[in-house]
Amino acid sequence: MNSGMVQYSGVKCSDEIPSVLTDDNYYSKKKRYVKKDGSCKMVVHHIPEEWLLWVTDIFTTLVEIRWRVMFLTFAFSYILSWLFFGILFWIIALTHGDMKDPNNEPCVYEVRSFTGAFLFSLETQTTIGYGFRGMSENCMIAIIVVTIQDVISVFIDTFVIGIAVAKMASARKRAQTVGFSNCAVISLRDDHLCLSWRVGDFRRNHMVEGTAHAQLVRHLAHSTGKVNITYKDLNIEENNIILATPTTIVHKISPCSPLYKVSLKDLRKENFELVVSFTYTDDCTGILHQTRTSYTPSEILWGQHFQEMIRVTRRNYRVDYALFNHTVKVLVPELSAEEYDLKKYSQQNSAPIVRFRH
Repeated sequence: MNSGMVQYSGVKCSDEIPSVLTDDNYYSKKKRYVKKDGSCKMVVHHIPEEWLLWVTDIFTTLVEIRWRVMFLTFAFSYILSWLFFGILFWIIALTHGDMKDPNNEPCVYEVRSFTGAFLFSLETQTTIGYGFRGMSENCMIAIIVVTIQDVISVFIDTFVIGIAVAKMASARKRAQTVGFSNCAVISLRDDHLCLSWRVGDFRRNHMVEGTAHAQLVRHLAHSTGKVNITYKDLNIEENNIILATPTTIVHKISPCSPLYKVSLKDLRKENFELVVSFTYTDDCTGILHQTRTSYTPSEILWGQHFQEMIRVTRRNYRVDYALFNHTVKVLVPELSAEEYDLKKYSQQNSAPIVRFRH
């Protein structure tokens, strides 16, 4: 603990990515737990009955796969269903003798070969109805097969449309329009050290309401290969937000904060990761979304403050998103929040007491 004058620091930042330089690029050698785009750097192996889980929750599986894989899957599902029922109609025509005797009253008109049976199956399921092929009243089994095919085609169409709509309305796409600042900052607010970061909605239609959340993640790898990952929640002031304008989310570094004993010097050696999220409901779709990102110690700026980006005019509020990631230098003590509070307490106790006479 420094016993002399309090040293203040305004940490410089580069033009591209503002940062506090860590000793020997310590943290650059570490693996991120959460990427800047919010995806987790986690590769899972040896899941028990993995294929069974995918098939059991087939709807979610198809929503999460890529568009080209989904199109191929749906194309094959239609083609296989046409082939399956085409084979059934071909077998019915063979059994009934429609292939050998042209004068025989057929089960299905104009179905004299496998090609004709396949085309009848396709026309039935897609309701094309060219008028050349059609059912007769001679074969009850063919009528039953057509009925089953119609019901199955309705199920396939419903499933395909539902998957396509769910994929287009995916929460991940909407989450990409809500973003966090490139860095977090540590500055003084009401004479308290505070950690803050900025979140903003880049679309014109804003969400109904959102909740901010933050966790401090530490991962320690032992020489034995064991990895310990710990999570500690950070208390956020005013975490329920209506994000009509960009908002700065503030965490007061109090005695219950895991950053309470971290000074500027300590921050340069830390290996934690600050994972922040914003969960909200879109006002157009009513779907719940979540946007995530993370900050390493090199992305937490000590002695910086976010630049104001809202300007009030006569008619409205104007927001300049060009300033979304801009920070300005401010005077901040290089001490930890614990040391700073103790120094304030000692200064208050050492202040002379002025007595007034009545």
